[in-house]
Amino acid sequence: MYAVIRVGTSQERVSEGQLVRVDLRPEEVGADVHFEPVLLVDGEVVVAGPALRGATVTGRIVGAETGPKIRALTYKAKAIQRRRWGHRQHYSTVEITKISAKA
Repeated sequence: MYAVIRVGTSQERVSEGQLVRVDLRPEEVGADVHFEPVLLVDGEVVVAGPALRGATVTGRIVGAETGPKIRALTYKAKAIQRRRWGHRQHYSTVEITKISAKA
């Protein structure tokens, strides 16, 4: 069984036991998290809005990690203007523990 959930601004296809890297969550390591809205649940392919009201996806935070370093440079010719900057995104690693199609 799998489900498609909305995590932040993206959508993820998840199944039970899978480790998913999502945007940093405020909860502590070991805390349970619930993902809503659930967009699709397989098994009994349920796609309609009212049929998904009771669907839930539960996971457990197992750790935190950082993404790759992104470096960039802005430059304007003839103005002696240069700026170097970087960014590293922070993520939480979540293990999907339960997918239920109905409440």
